[in-house]
Amino acid sequence: MNRLASATSPYLLQHADNPVDWYPWGPEALALARREDRPIFLSIGYAACHWCHVMAHESFTDPQTAALMNTHFVNIKVDREERPDLDSIYMSATTAMTGSGGWPMSVFLTPDLQPFFAGTYFPPAARHHLPAFSDVLASLAQAWQEQRNEILRIGTQVQGHLQAQAGGRRDAASLTPEDLEQAAARLAESHDRIHGGWGPAPKFPQPMAIEFLLQRHLAGDQRSLQPAQQALQAMARGGMYDVVGGGFARYSTDERWLVPHFEKMLPDQALLARVYLHAWQVTGQPFYQRIVTETLAFVQREMTGSHGGFHSSLDADSAGEEGRFYVWTAGELQEALGTDYPLFQAAYTITPAGNWEGRIVLQRGLDDASLAARFALHPDLVIERLAGCHARLLAVRSERVRPGSDDKVLTGWNGLMLATFAEAASALNDPEYLSTARRCADFLLTALRPGGQLRRAWRDGQATAEVFLEDYSALIAGLLALYQADFNPHWFSTALELSEEMIVRFADENGGFFDAPADGEPLLIRPKDLQDNALPSGNALAAEVLLRLAAYTGREDLRSRAEAALRLVAPAAAGYPAAFARWLSAAGLALGEIDQVAVIGDPTDPATQALLAVIRECYRPNIALAASGLPLVAGSPALLHDRPLKDGRPTVHVCQEFVCRKPVTTVGELRSMLAS
Repeated sequence: MNRLASATSPYLLQHADNPVDWYPWGPEALALARREDRPIFLSIGYAACHWCHVMAHESFTDPQTAALMNTHFVNIKVDREERPDLDSIYMSATTAMTGSGGWPMSVFLTPDLQPFFAGTYFPPAARHHLPAFSDVLASLAQAWQEQRNEILRIGTQVQGHLQAQAGGRRDAASLTPEDLEQAAARLAESHDRIHGGWGPAPKFPQPMAIEFLLQRHLAGDQRSLQPAQQALQAMARGGMYDVVGGGFARYSTDERWLVPHFEKMLPDQALLARVYLHAWQVTGQPFYQRIVTETLAFVQREMTGSHGGFHSSLDADSAGEEGRFYVWTAGELQEALGTDYPLFQAAYTITPAGNWEGRIVLQRGLDDASLAARFALHPDLVIERLAGCHARLLAVRSERVRPGSDDKVLTGWNGLMLATFAEAASALNDPEYLSTARRCADFLLTALRPGGQLRRAWRDGQATAEVFLEDYSALIAGLLALYQADFNPHWFSTALELSEEMIVRFADENGGFFDAPADGEPLLIRPKDLQDNALPSGNALAAEVLLRLAAYTGREDLRSRAEAALRLVAPAAAGYPAAFARWLSAAGLALGEIDQVAVIGDPTDPATQALLAVIRECYRPNIALAASGLPLVAGSPALLHDRPLKDGRPTVHVCQEFVCRKPVTTVGELRSMLAS
């Protein structure tokens, strides 16, 4: 009997017809393991994971393997995206026991939830230095009967290691300006000067590190812009970036950003579109703006539900092949593009042999200027003709078998995407982006907050019971960005209300926050993951939003909590900046002080709009912006209180480092003040 048919997770539903007697994580499965004294096989993955699909096809659909699993183990299937707490705990265990981790994650637990053996993908027959999965099952079943004391010893030892690892140093000093300089220098020195980015293959995009470098550039660091721009330009040439349809794959399997792991994840689109938006604001280069608009168009077209929430991911596989939806042959391209093919062929250095397993992953070879010179065209015409080629290829590609979609809505991931659409709406003055952001916020605050209780995941009208720190902190960040886009005080007051809930449910008296709530289910340990991974640390986001809320409200208690959290990572952040980049950005807020900018005036007045346009014309990461006409609407931030009009005209009040500047009413005065 398989018990996954009623799950909200598409990943669990993919296994609903397996011969394995799967259970979801919950009291029924855990009680069964204790009652029957059977070890637990915990399998953690996610819907867009290629090797999760492979192991499922090879082992979990095989009746003989299933019989072995059902006889000796209680088998639990977990979607890591719905349960980041379990994923964090048992990924830490897997890494500690094996030296590496990944998905699918395969962990064997005692009935008391202590891990005693762990791995990732296991093949059906021994190969590539990996044992056969059936052999692993048989050996562990035998060990459970004959070597129980050794298993319990290992489990206790691993649990002790995890408990000692959690929480960070409580006695650390605060991060200093010199720490931020050192972190930026490390990133600049360690970046790949040939291919852009950081590290060898597989190469991950590191949007938070790039974001931090852009901020350091604005702070006057002359070394920071070049490595940030090189990484952004290298990724956007194609390969990891989908030049035809927009959007980014999860990572590059090679150091040249050519061959991606083809899955597309929502948080990658959110974080990367946001950093390209800021790069455009910093440099003024239209190329970056184009990547933003193409990526957001992809999200609106292919990852947005009719309800307004954003879906989680698109699979890497389609038609039974990894990447089949995205790759081409030279013949397919020539047939689709006709007379434009020579230009396109030169732009993407296309050869009949292809550049990946006999097929073509599109990645730009020649830039626009070189193409213009070769084909005697104006550069603007090159851009126009290539855009037309991309549109025709998108139409052809739309007829192919599409990758599967994980259409569950995750609060934390949606909060990140909400922030990006809201920021893009402000920076690009785009009402469609603002509408998209508002619809998302409305959906999250209704479907994912039933009865006023925030939840982690939703699908087909059903919300899960759990919620985690990253859901609160990312949603608060998204609501604050949306408030700065349309100045509806409902978004601000809800963000403040959620922050109070976050403190009550997640705060650690020793500093920072736990990832799981105090009123959640008992786990092996209460996780407190401080390191940024593909997503920002929930603690880093919490520190950031509390600093911003402190600037809006004047509440010192919020700032103190943020500073206590920052002290947890001070020893590590400067030395390992790629792993703590969102923390470093939060530290920049704490150290640089936040500019408090209050705009008083009718929002529909062109004079008010002109003042807001000046504030939004640059990337200003250290700003708390509020605006309202008079009288103030209920729920407006304290930042707006007691701010009069000057001479009856729309007026801007700016306070910096506890000092209020003279109110201004003209665009010129405001621009000079913000530049000083």
